[in-house]
Amino acid sequence: MKIAVLGYSGSGKSTLAKYLAEVYDIPLLYLDRVNFESDWRERSTEEARAIVRNFMEQPDWVIDGNYQRFYQRDRLEQADQIILMLFNRFSSLYRIIRRNRKFRNRSRESMADGCTEKLDLEFLCWILFRGRTPAKIRYYHRLIRQYGGKVTVIRNQRRLDRFMKSIAQAK
Repeated sequence: MKIAVLGYSGSGKSTLAKYLAEVYDIPLLYLDRVNFESDWRERSTEEARAIVRNFMEQPDWVIDGNYQRFYQRDRLEQADQIILMLFNRFSSLYRIIRRNRKFRNRSRESMADGCTEKLDLEFLCWILFRGRTPAKIRYYHRLIRQYGGKVTVIRNQRRLDRFMKSIAQAK
């Protein structure tokens, strides 16, 4: 099984991806870990793409993250299931603040070692505005139309809880 998890920052992509990888016992790749090296330095695009390409050669995987330049089209084509996490901006903001409290001055599992959790004005603006442009919204709607039956859209915690419960029951 191949699963691609995409969506807005703070919507729970990494948490859901980890859950799916554990339930299905399949490898997990966090694209934030691919994109960043220690201290928030960006890895070279060529090296990052090689990591993703090699990971995608496996028969089963979960890949968490958007990053169009890391073979997003190929990931979506290969995926048996695409999950779009489209929580509203205020839910995402709440989740980001909660995450920041939990991981303050530490690196999350989904981030490269040495990339300590941070919450600054630039990231807040991304959560609330720049990461939710009309073009981005249209893009997600286009993915829903293009990949139809293999797309699951999760817009709130109640839907996420139901989705996770249905996965657990199916196993």
